[in-house]
Amino acid sequence: MFGLMDFLKLTMSIFIILPIVSIIREFGYLIAGKIFGVKEATITIGSGPYLFKFWIFEVRRFYFMYSWCHYDSLERDTKIAHIFIYASPILANLFVALGINALLANDLLEYETFWNQFIFYAFYFLLFDAIPMYYPDGQPSNGRVVYDMIRYGRRSDFRRNDPQMDVPSEAEDEK
Repeated sequence: MFGLMDFLKLTMSIFIILPIVSIIREFGYLIAGKIFGVKEATITIGSGPYLFKFWIFEVRRFYFMYSWCHYDSLERDTKIAHIFIYASPILANLFVALGINALLANDLLEYETFWNQFIFYAFYFLLFDAIPMYYPDGQPSNGRVVYDMIRYGRRSDFRRNDPQMDVPSEAEDEK
């Protein structure tokens, strides 16, 4: 039965855990990108109208939904660089989830319910990131990008088409 405590756990997951797991995922991109010389990186947290920007973070109204890392160029733009960059959010969530799980197993963390929820959502992101597929909007998962880079030597990239973004579309760039 779904009770009040379950509703509170769900609320905590949506508004606290999911954004944190998203940020960890995006830092995976950022760290890997920095290794290969990313220029002008921005991490967007959420969707919808722009709220504010702090350092490299751009926060949107619905901060608990979606996130992505955008950069202008790579200094070392190679096949290996792209494989590593697109695998890095999967690895970031894996390492953090396994680390937290090890701390829980050794009774080094309190608030087990919070951390169990955290691990659940980290693995949830990891699973849907790793499966080589296209999402309903046509965006490839990171697993799909890595697969296409290994198999075909090309990136199956996707530019997010969010009409509320303040970034001009490719069509506007060509004008």
